[in-house]
Amino acid sequence: MKVSAKGRYGLAAMISISQSYSAKEYITVSSIAEKLGISKIYLEQVFSQLKRAGLVASVKGAQGGYRLARAPKRITAFEILSATENSLLEKPEKTVARKSPEIESAMQVAVFKPLSRVMEAALRQITLYDLVAETERHRANSDFMFYI
Repeated sequence: MKVSAKGRYGLAAMISISQSYSAKEYITVSSIAEKLGISKIYLEQVFSQLKRAGLVASVKGAQGGYRLARAPKRITAFEILSATENSLLEKPEKTVARKSPEIESAMQVAVFKPLSRVMEAALRQITLYDLVAETERHRANSDFMFYI
């Protein structure tokens, strides 16, 4: 599985706005882009896809921006990546189907289908809440200062 920049930016942006979920405030794309060091124009495209998928809600105007459409515990990494990736778990291309259909079938059944199921199940287990918690753990670990 290869996750594109759009998918990675979508995850990062959703983690970022999840950190403000309890405040119920709308966050601008500009502020997220600045915080994460991502192109604002590119991030607008990502948020368009996230909104279409029902993962974020938006308000236009001076006080506008985006916020989560659901609680972080109810949004999964699978949903975010599915919204932003065109081919997250697409069926692999056939390799030797014309000359050796039995080998092709064996690879599909024994390797590619189980791999897709495992990847999807793993991504469905990871919530935004989990990602925010992991982010906070890393923040806490980086806050330690050692003096000699």
